[in-house]
Amino acid sequence: MNVTARYESVKADIANAELAAGRNPGSTRLVAVSKTYPADAVLPLLHAGHRHFGENRVQEAASKFPALRSEFPDLALHLIGPLQSNKAADAVALFDVIETVDREKIARELAREMDRQQKWPELYVQVNTGNEAQKAGILPDEAVAFVARCRLEHGLTISGLMCIPPVDEQAGPHFDLLRKLAGEAGVDVISMGMSGDYEIAVAHGATSVRVGSAIFGVRS
Repeated sequence: MNVTARYESVKADIANAELAAGRNPGSTRLVAVSKTYPADAVLPLLHAGHRHFGENRVQEAASKFPALRSEFPDLALHLIGPLQSNKAADAVALFDVIETVDREKIARELAREMDRQQKWPELYVQVNTGNEAQKAGILPDEAVAFVARCRLEHGLTISGLMCIPPVDEQAGPHFDLLRKLAGEAGVDVISMGMSGDYEIAVAHGATSVRVGSAIFGVRS
């Protein structure tokens, strides 16, 4: 299948998963993860009407999306990879959603840059549901308090939580944990599920799934 056909297949999978879970049709946003793929791979989805795309690296997104945005000004770009503090200014300028707020320093830098640029991307806190030392994200026991500090101390509007479960564990319990934390933190967006488990994520309450290789093909 080509990119458009795979995209339509993923959309159908999400719709079926929503139906099976008794959820409202269209209640799950699909973010097409275009990291490592060229602009030419993104264009067919834009022409098909898709608008939400995810990128891991600020520099790669900056080289790819300004030209695409000039043709499709309503596209929404999500940062789904770790954010370094020295890239906060570029991230605020470029992205519409930053899904990886995960520590105090990043919260401070984003608050400063958003005020300076008078631009306010949507923000999610990344939660390290598996307590993995090598992975970014705030620990689950600290997540609700961190969201509160982002709001009260840094003046940030946090609208969602995001997670990436450990690759060697069942995803369902991690998705349930993120949904629970989202309720406790008072956020509406639950960003979870990727190419291998997005249907499971929908069944567990995801409001946003991040799908790359199932749409664009296996990365080289």
